[in-house]
Amino acid sequence: MNDDSSSRIVAGLLDWISAAPAGARLPATRALVAEYEASPVTVQKALRTLSARGLIETRPGVGTFVRAVRTARPLDYSWQTVALRSPQHRLTEPSATMRSATPGAIALHAGYPDRELLPERLIRAALTRAGRSEVAVTRSPVAGLPELQSWFASELAAAMPVGVTPPTANDVIVLPGSQSGLSSTFRALVTAGQPLLIESPTYWGATLAAAQAGVQLVPVSSGPHGPDPDTLARAFEETGARAFYAQPNYANPTGAQWPKARAKEILDVVRAHGAFLIEDDWAHDFGITSDPTPVAAQDDAGHVVYLRSLTKSVSPSLRVAGVIARGPARERILADRSASSMYVSGILQAAALDVVTQPGWGTHLRGLRQQLLARRDLLVDSIRKHAPAAHITAIPHGGLNLWAQLADGVDLPRLVRECEDAGVLIASGSEWFPAEPSGTFVRLNYSGPNPGAFPEAARIIGQVLERLE
Repeated sequence: MNDDSSSRIVAGLLDWISAAPAGARLPATRALVAEYEASPVTVQKALRTLSARGLIETRPGVGTFVRAVRTARPLDYSWQTVALRSPQHRLTEPSATMRSATPGAIALHAGYPDRELLPERLIRAALTRAGRSEVAVTRSPVAGLPELQSWFASELAAAMPVGVTPPTANDVIVLPGSQSGLSSTFRALVTAGQPLLIESPTYWGATLAAAQAGVQLVPVSSGPHGPDPDTLARAFEETGARAFYAQPNYANPTGAQWPKARAKEILDVVRAHGAFLIEDDWAHDFGITSDPTPVAAQDDAGHVVYLRSLTKSVSPSLRVAGVIARGPARERILADRSASSMYVSGILQAAALDVVTQPGWGTHLRGLRQQLLARRDLLVDSIRKHAPAAHITAIPHGGLNLWAQLADGVDLPRLVRECEDAGVLIASGSEWFPAEPSGTFVRLNYSGPNPGAFPEAARIIGQVLERLE
């Protein structure tokens, strides 16, 4: 009721202000209370709303007055063109996957799980405890909270076979999300102007981070079972590259997972060329019909730089990740992180650690697997029934996305635009290629809101594809 009363007062005062000259004094709070038959708290809330809009100003001890309306004038920023000069690297627009969905739209474009797939109860309790702890008022260590470093190290160690030396907490650097970890790793280990081998298609954020780091991308074609080891070896030999970025488990966008034998072959190629494998394990918590085994679990010689994110599985508001690197590589990444952000918020680290060490975390992940399975299968069945022209050649064993290929003649920008006009948001596959696309693709995310609308979304996609053929 207070919200309704406040809105009523705001509407009334807007009419009053529109007829009053600049500098006119508003009626006193007591008078407004009597006029609108509202409480003083409700009146003050209405006044704060008008103040936030820049319509009134309060002068302590004097009163509240109508602000003078300032006429906007054209501003000239042309001097910045000379000061900034040409950008060193190509500037890109934010990915279409980051745009907000309009109310009522069926969102298959985004990359973050819906709220109902997050451990909300654990998150809220963890943030409350973190806010009451010492980390709320102290600076965390540059490399991260020791307890969280230990958790990242022990989780990877649990996947390591006998005979492979596990990482220690000192090998871990806590990051404000894996995106910043990619940027630091590319700058520290590859450096500007040097080649970086990268799967194609691959995560658009990795290509963006590489571009901003001035790294030269060398695409290596990757299929449902990862890249061909011989092709990768030739790329190392021809380019002299010393690093390869890849997502061995549930790759974004294809959902591909490397078989264990393929992972071993690729690691052997990396070792033979004295290179690094930058392993992005963003979807570690999203296994559906298989379990992820990091390639880093087979390495103790520092060839694999392992990125493990908690942002998508815990909460997009808790941007926390870890990078495990050994030897001088770790020191170079840490130096870059120190220059970029100094340290990660202790509250976020403590809250993330709290969530993943609660008994309820394991329960949540088991339930999440079943929910993702149901969502994935529903979207696959819907596409095959209502939009058969979108070919899903491989059903992912985990992750959040389906990768569908279209006929070569399909006008992809038009498809995306017409689907959006009809209330369905999809992602153009072009964003995931570091060079020219090898075909016409779309990425469909099955972890978004309202999975019950998947059949309707597929029907709309199918109808638009029929019109475009």
